[in-house]
Amino acid sequence: MLAPYRRLFTRPGTVAFTLAGLLARLSMSMTGVSLVVLIAERRGSYALAGTVAAAGLVAVAIGMPLIGRLVDRFGQARVTVPAVLYNLVPLCGLLLCVRLGAPDWTLYLCWAAGSAVPNLGGMARARWAHLLRDAPDDRHLANSLEQALDELCFMAGPVLGMVLCTTVAPEAGMLAAGGAGAGGALLFAAQRRTEPPTAARHASTGATDGTRSPLRVPALRVLTLTFLSTGMVFGALDLTTVAYADALGNRPVAGGLLALVAAGSCVAGLVFGTLRPTGPAAARFLRGVAAMAGLLLLPLAAGLGGAGLALLGVALFVAGTGTAPTMVTGMTLIQELLPQRQLNEAMAIAVSGIMIGISTGSALAGTLAEHAGPGAGYWIPAGAAALALLIALAGRRHLGVGARPSDRTASGATVSTTR
Repeated sequence: MLAPYRRLFTRPGTVAFTLAGLLARLSMSMTGVSLVVLIAERRGSYALAGTVAAAGLVAVAIGMPLIGRLVDRFGQARVTVPAVLYNLVPLCGLLLCVRLGAPDWTLYLCWAAGSAVPNLGGMARARWAHLLRDAPDDRHLANSLEQALDELCFMAGPVLGMVLCTTVAPEAGMLAAGGAGAGGALLFAAQRRTEPPTAARHASTGATDGTRSPLRVPALRVLTLTFLSTGMVFGALDLTTVAYADALGNRPVAGGLLALVAAGSCVAGLVFGTLRPTGPAAARFLRGVAAMAGLLLLPLAAGLGGAGLALLGVALFVAGTGTAPTMVTGMTLIQELLPQRQLNEAMAIAVSGIMIGISTGSALAGTLAEHAGPGAGYWIPAGAAALALLIALAGRRHLGVGARPSDRTASGATVSTTR
């Protein structure tokens, strides 16, 4: 299954930026659980930990597209290096405030101040899109690889963060995440030969200036709303699974159950990449969202039916296989529908939609878990997936499903000729 991926790394520099980006993204997946454990241990409040984490998530969701726009304009290295070095300051401030017993508002301030987070996953995909601009099949393969790496980080990162926080010191997870994140991002930025051109270089070749927001493209608005609903799936599924396992007296098993969701998505992403794409990406995207919505009925049935944790684990693994094709094809659509000079900002907008959705889904699932049975929370991810499908169907004309070339041009869903 992995053999087709080898040809991606025959291109010079691809191994280096992939490994560096993987290290940085692993640190990001460690941060959430490490922050919660740190504040809960030192301040004795999960409520404070959750709200501080949510404040930081909202700040990053706002700041990430702005960083993406700067990356498109000035280049990945020129923006990533100062952003990473800056983010070390509020991180150190947070650790000191927690350690020294500073007022709670200082925690919110420090964590929200660290909002200049570069979208390393999006920048890696932008590099692949530039290197493989004339090889659509390989670009599909690269997007599948990146999604599988994302899921690998989601499996390993929280476990590593929890181990460090509980066996070394409550601050160890955050320190390791900050060090690995900064080191990985700086190594990624150092790989200059695979860095895609900036908007200024596109302008010098006759492309228009990328000063207009990519959200002016209707297709990106449809994709972002769909990704926001998909983020609600992720957030609600995580919290509901923890609550369900806790209700059955097996809360430690929740981490393994969530790893099964990521494992299902990882395997599906790798398999999906080996399949030759057929038909337009927009049609594949609709099929992926429909499959995701259908498969998320399995955890709902298991939860409402009072199934044991073993059957729930199987249902979660199978349900996880529906998310990777949706994410892979969605990112492929962004690469096709947006010009190269706006690619980093466009993918950052999509990721911000996912992050806002995760926060919303977690809040909704937490409320439902407190006022209903433990399995009732699975209505939220199932409903969010159905909402994602409705949004995608409503916007299918903008995505290009069944549209003539003239219709695609009128809706703004055109492939840039400057790529």
